[in-house]
Amino acid sequence: MYFDTLQGWLGWQEGLHPLAIDLGLERADQVFAALNPNRIKPLTITVAGTNGKGSSIAYLEAIYKAQGYRVGTYTSPHIQKYNERIKINGEPVSDQLICSAFERIESVRANHSLSYFEFGTLAALDIFWRANLDVQLLEVGLGGRLDAVNIVDPDVALISSVGIDHVYWLGTTREAIGREKAGIFRAATPAIVGDPMPPESVKQTAVDKGALLYCINEDFGYEKHPPTWDWFAGNLHIKHLPEPALKGEHQYRNAASVILAVNLLAERLPVGEPAIRSGLEHAQLTGRFQLIAGDIPVLLDVGHNPEAAETLVDYLTHYFPGKRILAVFSMMKDKDINGVLNIMKPVVNHWFFAPLTNTRATHETMMQEFFLQSSIPNVSFGYTGFTDAFKAAKNQAQADDLLLIFGSFFLVSDCLNEFDKSELIK
Repeated sequence: MYFDTLQGWLGWQEGLHPLAIDLGLERADQVFAALNPNRIKPLTITVAGTNGKGSSIAYLEAIYKAQGYRVGTYTSPHIQKYNERIKINGEPVSDQLICSAFERIESVRANHSLSYFEFGTLAALDIFWRANLDVQLLEVGLGGRLDAVNIVDPDVALISSVGIDHVYWLGTTREAIGREKAGIFRAATPAIVGDPMPPESVKQTAVDKGALLYCINEDFGYEKHPPTWDWFAGNLHIKHLPEPALKGEHQYRNAASVILAVNLLAERLPVGEPAIRSGLEHAQLTGRFQLIAGDIPVLLDVGHNPEAAETLVDYLTHYFPGKRILAVFSMMKDKDINGVLNIMKPVVNHWFFAPLTNTRATHETMMQEFFLQSSIPNVSFGYTGFTDAFKAAKNQAQADDLLLIFGSFFLVSDCLNEFDKSELIK
């Protein structure tokens, strides 16, 4: 099958494979071998983690761009346009470039049934190896060991954090999930762990694979001296670094891990301190603690698991003390909804449930039960979608309140798409 438009390709891909999520490397690896028999690749950093993957990629991209290198980034999911998943030097690639990659994939796919994510991963890898890049940054979609990104051997592997999420596919404990994420480690290759309390399975997997393990607070770390901070690893020190552009205490761990990755690759891809400082100051990430100014400010966050919720609470407590918070909220039904509600309960004054059209989204009746279980009384239901719920929240908001939109990538996507085409935010 061949299509003239990106939307045509994507629509077809959504129905090609029987499962939306089907972990395993064999299908994608065989197609990649046909696409790229010599497995040519740029220098590669692969990033896994329950939370912090996107932030780590953003810092790496900003640092390498500041040094003048050609950088490819592959991330998922997208928030507004599919092209956001595949970027070169910070810019989404064109529809034409993606369609051409899809055509090449289809020409060698034979009888291999590929999932939507596998098609996208192969397209990114195909585009990147043809683009004369200096480095490619690959974000794991789900887990690590069996994620399609893992068909490429990284030159550095980084795990930002290990929390409870995607339990149906990865397991119900941090030990099980950590083992899956550590599947991106390779023998004699740096394996960086930015989680301050990693599961033992992560360390054991590094030993079993013969990876070169670097753990935060053991092999590298940081010290804050507001408004600056210092980074160190063995005899290496960088002092008086600027505060990370992405907000939250966890961003120091992400930034520290990234600086180590850059240093470990410095013999092959030299980076000076000015580029590191610039990258920390100018990294950008849509939908992560994204503040939209206005008479009543709006904060967007795609966090959708308890670990992300704890980070969000810390951020709100630090940067918006005493504010009344009205939350427009939705989540996917495969997430730990009660866990998120119980963590956010002390800081949210009123909730507005925004139903989503996604088939994985929690419907209203189910969400009402979750709020009852968490003994949260101030919840409004009965809205047709994001726009309806946001208007209701905004109408109830008063001067000096904060409107918080969180719980799902899909909700933040609906929000930004609506803001782009209407006067809703004004």
